[in-house]
Amino acid sequence: MKKVILFALFALCMPALYAQHKTQNVVIVTIDGLRWQEVFRGADSAIINSKDTQDKNEVRKNFWTDASADRRKLLMPFFWSTLVEKGQLYGNRDIGSKDEVANPYHFSYPGYNEIFTGFPDKRMNTNDAIYNPNMNVLEFLNKQKGFEGKVAAFASWERFTQILSPKRAGILVNAGFMPLDVAGMNDRLKHLNELQLEAPRYVSDSTRIDFLTFEFAKNYMVQYKPRALYVSFDEPDDMAHAGNYKFYLDRIKQEDGFIKQLWDYIQSEPTYKDKTTLIITCDHGRGDTPLKNWHDHGSGTPNSEQTWFAVIGPDTPASGEMKSTVTTYHKQLAQTIAQLLGFDFKTAAGHEVGEAIPGVTGK
Repeated sequence: MKKVILFALFALCMPALYAQHKTQNVVIVTIDGLRWQEVFRGADSAIINSKDTQDKNEVRKNFWTDASADRRKLLMPFFWSTLVEKGQLYGNRDIGSKDEVANPYHFSYPGYNEIFTGFPDKRMNTNDAIYNPNMNVLEFLNKQKGFEGKVAAFASWERFTQILSPKRAGILVNAGFMPLDVAGMNDRLKHLNELQLEAPRYVSDSTRIDFLTFEFAKNYMVQYKPRALYVSFDEPDDMAHAGNYKFYLDRIKQEDGFIKQLWDYIQSEPTYKDKTTLIITCDHGRGDTPLKNWHDHGSGTPNSEQTWFAVIGPDTPASGEMKSTVTTYHKQLAQTIAQLLGFDFKTAAGHEVGEAIPGVTGK
């Protein structure tokens, strides 16, 4: 009898536990293939000085100084000012913090599936255009009261039209060179539709440059005020695969600046100010041998499961660089996002979902 009473009390308390949150909106940003080494150490001298790196003097001028704490500020000034002071950063293995993907593949589609569905589905083992059968957390949020039609994703990589299964999910996904088609679009968004047809396609014929993805996402945010927004950047991974360390570093700094603009807008807009959590991460790591495999990743590249993530928001303690030796996994991010907003994705998903990360949610 006592057990029954205790269970009933626990069930009654659960909604209250999830309701104790300040976060009403969430913005998620991913930077494809950005190594934890650059995030926490800044530019790598061995790669800069290698025979494959062009414009060495320019790279040194822009990104090199002797102290790693100063180098990382040169590369990612927003991360190492606002985020480290007011948020949390996970994955600096130099101080014992370990963040990883749980999937065994260590490339993009499996990585994004893990982030948004909460588990490393072994069926999602390709970058091909297969539709993801798993419920994702954005799809789940779109079904919640107050979030209907207020969930959107903007991605440079065209594959997100399959990864997030927007037709089934009922969410707006604008990826690759898709024109944005939303009722009542302002002139700026209409102009971006025209501009992207004329933009350079140096990444691929179907992958959009990150500047345009950012501009679409930012201007959509300003006009339509989504409650859950996902922005996916791609260029650092492409530059790394090309072995172009100069452009890889340039694009990392570019993305840091884009994220700063998003956060500055969040903090200036009453709809979002002090009500919004920003989560930033990557889909996989890369090799950690500077002169051999830094530009590669995948199951055949050792240590490319090693990743990182950052978070800042009203429910997350301002702990800076995390030093816990308990490994966090990207399969935990979906439930973490849901719990920050007061929801339980794990129960609704219909498949395995990792537990929320307690340090992020403050619980």
